[in-house]
Amino acid sequence: MKIELQHIHKSFGQVHANNDITLTFESGQIVGVLGENGAGKSTLMKILSGYQRADRGTILLDGAPAQYHTPLAAIQSGIGMLQQDPLDVPALTVIENFIYGQPGGALLSIKQAEQQLSVICQRLGFSLQPNAPVFSLSISQRQQLEIARLIALGVRALILDEPTTGISAEQKTLLFNALRTLAKRDSVTILLVSHKLEDVLALCDEVVVLRAGTLVGNARLPVPQTELVRMMFGQVFAPQERPDVPLGNVVAALNNVTLRGKRVTVSDLNLDIRAGEVIGIAGLDGSGQELVLRAFTGLVKPRRGQVLINGENVTGKSYVELIEHGIAFGAAGRLEEGLIAGLTLTEHMALVKNKTPFIRWDIITTLTQNLLKEYDVRGGPQDFIERLSGGNQQRVLIALMPEGCTLMALEQPTRGLDVDSARKIWGQIMSRRDRGTAILFTSPELDELLTYSDRVFVAYAGHLYDAGDAKTLTIDVLGRLIGGDFNRPEAVAH
Repeated sequence: MKIELQHIHKSFGQVHANNDITLTFESGQIVGVLGENGAGKSTLMKILSGYQRADRGTILLDGAPAQYHTPLAAIQSGIGMLQQDPLDVPALTVIENFIYGQPGGALLSIKQAEQQLSVICQRLGFSLQPNAPVFSLSISQRQQLEIARLIALGVRALILDEPTTGISAEQKTLLFNALRTLAKRDSVTILLVSHKLEDVLALCDEVVVLRAGTLVGNARLPVPQTELVRMMFGQVFAPQERPDVPLGNVVAALNNVTLRGKRVTVSDLNLDIRAGEVIGIAGLDGSGQELVLRAFTGLVKPRRGQVLINGENVTGKSYVELIEHGIAFGAAGRLEEGLIAGLTLTEHMALVKNKTPFIRWDIITTLTQNLLKEYDVRGGPQDFIERLSGGNQQRVLIALMPEGCTLMALEQPTRGLDVDSARKIWGQIMSRRDRGTAILFTSPELDELLTYSDRVFVAYAGHLYDAGDAKTLTIDVLGRLIGGDFNRPEAVAH
């Protein structure tokens, strides 16, 4: 499908998210859509996929004007979007989700639907069991299901939003092979929105780059990665230097802890964290690393063992009680768990910072303005949090965490962020570390784990393995550990 965007404009209040965007995407091409957080790429893709309306402008599909304004109408016109978190129904089975939304719905033959799913999976190299409940699937399998469903619905253009977040190298290879098959054999137009430049270089035929709502350039690939960075940000960043800081006493610990999640149980867990120390936890999606973080925050109760904060046994205490012990938590799902859609930045600040029975809005507004400036948030006190880019939402989340934390437990703190936004987030996190806060974080990005951690642990098959000093690790070794290669003598179960 050939897609032409002509003079697309979209504004949110005073922010011109898309400013006169004109682009052409040819049939069968894989195109990377790049830009820093807030550049307007997600807005443009939501307009193209029917999730938002443009203020003005025209969309042509194979030369004909498109007149759709909903995701369903976009799919019927041949354009589907795979969200970063696939839009499935966890309580239903694979085949029930596959049928969901198809003409005929529940009246369709299950047997015919299973045959259709099998054909698509065989062609794309997917492996899905029709009767498996969706809540039991990995993020990669959920992506496969959504792609299969969209193909069955007849889409001829597929938009993917950060599809490699939280999946393994093997799962990424499988996904990329499927996308190449769709593009080259079936002439499906693939649009990849990603901040991972190495993924774009590995998969895409060309890139388009947006900055501050405008189209700043496009290029046929391959080109040097530094050139893509220059196009996105107007400059190339020097490597970050990380000075060592002296570590303090143990401030948080798990002693012989067992944690049970929906898909995994982590047993016999022992972990000590010292003041000013940064510990990163690697692992495939669903390997239990999120359980470790949530045990320290009171969101997951140990089946046995003890949680200690500054030597005090806090096992079984609630999240609210552990906040009083200096524990701060940043969830990977910013709007699902960390922030509240529908509230302004000032209202968020009032919820966290106001300590009196009555809110002095003038004081809270001034405090909000000061924190927005300090944390470099692109937004105003009265902006709704959901209107901000992912990077700005993450900076707000960090800003809301109290000063002087004992421990900051952060799930994927740079999830979906471009390189500059990620650098700024880590600058804020490390400034807390410099003041003595212990940092415990998870990340699917191996270079991020090695760059910022003092020690790295790997969650695998119900255990947490100590991979050792981050300075002595390599991405290759860490990748093999994540895959279960624990023949290295320094990889010790904790």
